[in-house]
Amino acid sequence: MAKIDQRDLVAEYFEGFRTGDHARILATLTDDVAWIIHGHRTTRGRDEFDGEIENPAFTGHPELDVQRVFEDGPVVVTTGEGRGATVEHGPFRFVFSDIFTFRAGLIARVDSYVVPLR
Repeated sequence: MAKIDQRDLVAEYFEGFRTGDHARILATLTDDVAWIIHGHRTTRGRDEFDGEIENPAFTGHPELDVQRVFEDGPVVVTTGEGRGATVEHGPFRFVFSDIFTFRAGLIARVDSYVVPLR
């Protein structure tokens, strides 16, 4: 099987979130992945990550519009806009930037910066 390109793996990751496909997302990650959502929380390992894919505080699946993708060595940076809904407050819009750090062809770390829009 041909090695998948880092940008394609990031696209798979986002498509998994759009559809709530846990297996699709988890297939892009190392076992010891770290997901740092700056200013909110950090998850470590695939099991914790899996628990955040469909966080009970949210409803449905997010709409994610990736607008820019930059790649430099083992790092892919994305920026975009999204929409989601929380159980408590309903629909919201946000902008995001995610920095994906790769190791051995998989995502080993995700640094997420999320800013709500009014």
